[in-house]
Amino acid sequence: MNHLCACPHCDALHRRPALRRGEKALCVRCGSVLVRRHRLAPDHILALVVAAVMVFAIANAFPIVDLRIQGLRGGTTLSGAVAALWSEGRQPMAMLVCATTQVFPLLDLGCMLALLLTASRPGRPAWFGPLLRFVQEMRPWGMVEVFMLGVVVSLVKLSGMATILPGKALLAFALLTVLMAAILSFHPHQLWNEPEHE
Repeated sequence: MNHLCACPHCDALHRRPALRRGEKALCVRCGSVLVRRHRLAPDHILALVVAAVMVFAIANAFPIVDLRIQGLRGGTTLSGAVAALWSEGRQPMAMLVCATTQVFPLLDLGCMLALLLTASRPGRPAWFGPLLRFVQEMRPWGMVEVFMLGVVVSLVKLSGMATILPGKALLAFALLTVLMAAILSFHPHQLWNEPEHE
């Protein structure tokens, strides 16, 4: 059955085509993308995931901005902002920010790391398929790019009232957004059909 694949939109059954990197096959019935093979090899995506984990650690270890207003100076990390929201009685908002900017992106990176390390070895463990499905279900909840956009809009609005200096974490979040975009363009289910040794 591995030589067959079904169109995800119209369920038409096709013989699985052999694709080179960057190529895609279209359904002959509805024209939707049937199978796609990413331009980057799993080893390249693995390097991006490792880099993203390191950048994620930097983004959470340093202050996002250095805020100076009327002689007062302050700055906080993302974890500090979540704790501040919690202490101000905004627990649902604190949990949402923590989940979408820390928990889900870190889970995504950890699962991708496990899948990519396993995919390069001969034989796949029983948890490989369920973990692939879990990653696909979880991905819409990671919103680092939305957080980054919100921070930029807030900084623009505050720029007229205070002196704002970008911190290391802000630059790390910008880099993390780019890395996550590249990683998320790789659909994990491609690993299922990826040759174990190439």
